[in-house]
Formats: sequence, C-alpha cells, structure tokens
Amino acid sequence: MNNHLEIKIIHTTDVHGSFFPYDFINSCKRKGSLARVSTYVKQLRKEYGKRLILLDGGDILQGQPTCYYCNYINTKKTNVAARVINMMGYDAQTIGNHDIETGHEVYDKYCLETNCDILAANVIDTKSLKSYFKPYKMMEIEGLRIAIIGMLTPTISHWLHEHLWSGMKFEGIPECMDKWTRHVKEIEHADIVIGLFHSGFEGGINDNGIGENESIKTAANVAGIDLILCGHDHRLKHVVQTFGNTKKINIINPSSNANYISESTIKANKTKNGWLLENIESEIVNIEEEQPDEEFLSHFTEDMEEVRKYVNRKIGTIEESIFTKDSFFGPAPFSDFIHDVQLKTTGADISLNAPLQFDACIKKGEIRVSDMFNLYTYENQLYAIRMSGKEIHNLLEMSYYQWVDTMKSKDDHIMLMDIDNNGKHHWRNLAFNFDSAAGIDYEVDVTKEKGHKVKILKMSDGRPFSEETTYKVAMNSYRGNGGGELLTKGAGIPFEEIASRIEYISEKDQRRLLMEYIESHHHINPQAHTNWKFIPTEWTEQAISRDRDLLFPNDKESTN
Repeated sequence: MNNHLEIKIIHTTDVHGSFFPYDFINSCKRKGSLARVSTYVKQLRKEYGKRLILLDGGDILQGQPTCYYCNYINTKKTNVAARVINMMGYDAQTIGNHDIETGHEVYDKYCLETNCDILAANVIDTKSLKSYFKPYKMMEIEGLRIAIIGMLTPTISHWLHEHLWSGMKFEGIPECMDKWTRHVKEIEHADIVIGLFHSGFEGGINDNGIGENESIKTAANVAGIDLILCGHDHRLKHVVQTFGNTKKINIINPSSNANYISESTIKANKTKNGWLLENIESEIVNIEEEQPDEEFLSHFTEDMEEVRKYVNRKIGTIEESIFTKDSFFGPAPFSDFIHDVQLKTTGADISLNAPLQFDACIKKGEIRVSDMFNLYTYENQLYAIRMSGKEIHNLLEMSYYQWVDTMKSKDDHIMLMDIDNNGKHHWRNLAFNFDSAAGIDYEVDVTKEKGHKVKILKMSDGRPFSEETTYKVAMNSYRGNGGGELLTKGAGIPFEEIASRIEYISEKDQRRLLMEYIESHHHINPQAHTNWKFIPTEWTEQAISRDRDLLFPNDKESTN
C-alpha cells in the first residue's frame, strides 16, 4: 500500500440525452456528448485505473429525441441511457428532476437497468420512511473510504404533478446532508465525503424554508463535507467556499449537454492514525474537441439508426417558417399556434404560453418528428385551471415585468436585458417564464411601472372581461404545478390550493398533442393573432427594432 494516494473524480451532469455527437433535432453534428467524455475517461483510466471515479449528477432521461424514443416509443428494450452509463462504467448517479418527470414507469425501469447506484438521500419513500433511492455509495480505494451522498432539488412539487412522484416526499438538502454526513462518518468510517447534488449553487424557489439551489448554503452550514459536485441550474461555474476559519470546499458545476466535465483530484497521505486529506483540486474541462470514442459509437450504431429513422418521419407540411424569437416582441405564429392547440384541446377560455427556446425555427415545407422537439421542448402535459380574472391579470403583470423594461423616453430599451462579458445582450430573467395570453385582448404599456403595465380590454370573442369572473385557463403542466411562480407570486394563488384548481390534465404530453394535431390536419399555416400589443406604438416600434437587433444580431429571416 502506498503512503501517498491520488484519486481522480470525473463528473458529468444534466446530460439531457447528449450521448452521441449528433443532434437528432437539427440534423447536425454536436460538440458535446458522452461519446467524447468516454474518450477522455478512457485516457485517464490508463493512468489511474481503479483510482478513477466516474459520477453523474442527473437529468439524463430527457432532452434529445433519443430519450423520448426509449422512454415512450420503444419501451421494451433496455433504455439507451442505462446502456451508456453501464458501458462507460459510471460508479454512481444522482436522480434529477427531469428524470422524475419521465414518470415512475420510466425511471423505476431505468434504475433497475443501470449497474451503478442511483442516489438521492433526501427523496423519502412515504411508506417505509426510508430513502426511495439509495442515499449514498461507499467506495474504498487502497484503504481510503469515500462516501458519495446524493441529493435531489426538493422543490419537485412546484413543477411536476404528484402522480409522477407518487409515494415520495422531499427533504431539504442542508438538513438531510448533515444527517447523512454524520452517518457515513460515524457508521461507515468515511475518510472523504462527497456531495453529488442535483441542485445548483443558490437562488431559485424557496418555499417554507425548502430551497431549490442549496449547494453554497450546504457547504457553509454542514460540517464534514469535502467536495460538492452540483448541477441542475446549468451554470458553468466553480467556486471555493470557506467553511469556518480553516476548511475550503470546492463546489463545481460543468453545466449541461456534456460539453464540459468537472475533474477533481484528491490527494491523501497515510499516517499511523489513518488517512489524512492533503487537498482537493477541481477544475472544469472542455471536452468539445475530444474525438468521439469509436468503440462507443460502434456499440450504439443500431440505436442511432433507429432514432434517426424515427425523427425523420414526415408528419405534415407548414406554409411558412415560424420562429420563437418573434414571440418576444408581440403576437407571433410560433406561440399562437401553440395557444390555438391548447384552446382547442381543452375548451378553455384563455391560454397561457411562453417561448421555450431562445431561437428555434420550424422551416417552411415538410414537418418531421424532429421538428416537434423545436416546436415544444419538454414532455409537459397540458392543464386547464380555474382562475379569476384578477388572478389572470396579476399573472400577466408578473410575466411582463420580468420581460419588459420601463421606458422613460423613446430612446430607452424596451426589453429587460443585461450584457455579458463578451458584450452580448441577453435576457435578465428566464424566457420560459415570459407568458403571453390568447383568448383575451390586452395592451402592455411599457411606460408604466412594475405591476401596472397590463390592461385587459375584453375577451377576444367580444365578450366583456371581468376580474370577478372565473375562467378556464390552459397552460402547460410546469406552469400549472406552480413552475416559475407565476401562479403563486404572480396570480397570488396559495401553492397548496393549486391542485384543487386543476380541471383537466392531458393523458399525452404536449409535444404528442401538437404532433397529432399536425398529422390530422396534414397542412398548417399558423398566423399571429392581433390580441395584444406593446404601447405607446410611437415608442415601442422603434425600440423593438433596436432591441431585436441587439438580442438577435444575425437575424435576417424573421419578418415580424
């Protein structure tokens, strides 16, 4: 046994189906992929052998069409995600919220198919009161005992309907991590404790003291943690958190889609009293230029061909190209097509919908299955919820103040933007919370202050709109479960009351509903409604043109 030991930890997270160096949605090569990570890991294994630990932080079962095909179309075969994890020799993985979103049938099957341990100490089985997944994994390398404790962001109920996580409850991360850190130290005699979190650095939802992104808070308040590998918020970031006066903890997140990995090096020395940690160094590694592992690709040739055949199936045609970016600046064919299908499917009075991608396009001509992943990004269901006119008004106020600045002169910005270090403009807030509405006519006065921008004029069919009337409102399940807090902080509906407001839940996911609509009509020609606008137009038209050029400097195609 060596007195000095060096261990390498490679960490991926939020892979979202990016297994192969090919984008099945846009039919092009992609820079990120586990095929490239596999090459990098194999190189390190030649040097480190069993002293290399490979970990994943969750959200692997949703994203690319590969996932959708395995989860819902060809369900009998072993999930490709599990076969990838097994082939690469992962040691442990934390479950992610988008993994839970696939439903029990998918993720329970996936857990049985993987050879590595699936972790989440703070997900509690409501019957046994024990962890639904494994709470931690112990690894021993040349006598050094390493505990890997998994944690899932506990605010699942704010995004997902209870049937997707039935039989579970979720504990706060700092409190749960403290309990399990003590356990692995006292019972398992762990020398090193690693937190493998599907939770970001900080911020997000905070409800009754339960936080969405708790990595920094946990590092600062829980003794005994040596390293936190985090994810969920897709932030490419590495910080060193000081704990007390002496200890420093690396907290690292390699973002998403397997463009980057985190690499940590543990150095320890053997003493007569046991192992003494010398230090841990972490860094983010860009693997976009790695060559894909040919053995890996060869192993999955048949799977890639199956998915390619599936996504290339023609389902209809579209008259003109439609663009998500148009939806930020007024009524647009892209968003209004989704509004129309939501209204028709649910029979609702009003529809709410936000752009789910910054700059996606469905090109004129043939529509294929692959296009549906640009048209609708997530496997959300469709909901209809009872809301008062006042609640709808308040929700729209919150939506637009996250999206639109307050103009004091005609030369001001209309969009609420920031500038990054490269001089590029981007939204200050998350665009998938920029809800517009169909079924009502309204104006958004950008000269008004926060909370006073939206004026609802009437129902689009000519009926009067009343803040006292109860309406049936269509929206996706993310929003309908409280996601983005537009129903709670915006509309003012208590979170505990939301479930009782739901009148309709679609059996199929929203992408499937849109696909079936297109297939049944064969040919579609989406049109922008004229039910809302930014005012005063003598200011907003020029401001929109200026800000559009800043946000989309290469925009030459859209004609909104």
